[in-house]
Amino acid sequence: MEQAEAGILIVAVVILILLGSFLVFLFLIFVKRKNKLIETQQKAEEHFKHEIVTTQIEIREETLRNISWELHDNIGQLMTLAKIQAQNAQGDPKKMEAVSEIIGKGLNELRALSKSINPNTIRDLDLQEAIHGEIERFNRLNFIDAKLTISGERIDIDSKTSVILFRILQEFFSNTIKHAQATELVVEIVYSKLAISVIVRDNGIGIHKNEEQGQGLKNMNSRAKLIGADLDIQSVKEKGTTLEMRYAI
Repeated sequence: MEQAEAGILIVAVVILILLGSFLVFLFLIFVKRKNKLIETQQKAEEHFKHEIVTTQIEIREETLRNISWELHDNIGQLMTLAKIQAQNAQGDPKKMEAVSEIIGKGLNELRALSKSINPNTIRDLDLQEAIHGEIERFNRLNFIDAKLTISGERIDIDSKTSVILFRILQEFFSNTIKHAQATELVVEIVYSKLAISVIVRDNGIGIHKNEEQGQGLKNMNSRAKLIGADLDIQSVKEKGTTLEMRYAI
């Protein structure tokens, strides 16, 4: 009898030891997975921060290229024209009025440029204002006939997300201006209760998969994926390209 009880006790102890070991094993697996998850989240956060900084730098570089071009080819020409007309005016008040108008136009251009230079404009970027500014610039410089329509009740999104979304659009705009040979660009911002959508259409020759454009498309898709936005780009040869981007709030 005593031997039977001793045997049961031994079996119970062994079971307890095995159960304890199993629980410790499960706990170690849990801790390992938890640490791995934390590490993955930290890497994702670091990648996101890095991508934000990279995107801000790209936007700033694009802005500086635009400013350089406008100073040289737009404002520079206006000031040269004003100088020539001032020299020919020779005190004629009517001719000086034309000079004054040209100088006034040049000052307005400089004000627009000074706003885009402000570092806070990129750091605290507002998506709708940024798109509106690009459309105004395209029309002001006669790059393309550009239109912007907005529907729905406006929804504000955080500046970091706005930076990513705007850079995606900026890539598309750049392709339209540089490669698509388009004459028209239509941008539509649609606000709904659950999302903000941006639809962009041009009437160009479509996307030709050269190396530069291919990398641009990869960047656009990877950045959309980074913030969980849906991005779809459809191109028809000689008929144009359409971008549809949706970001759920």
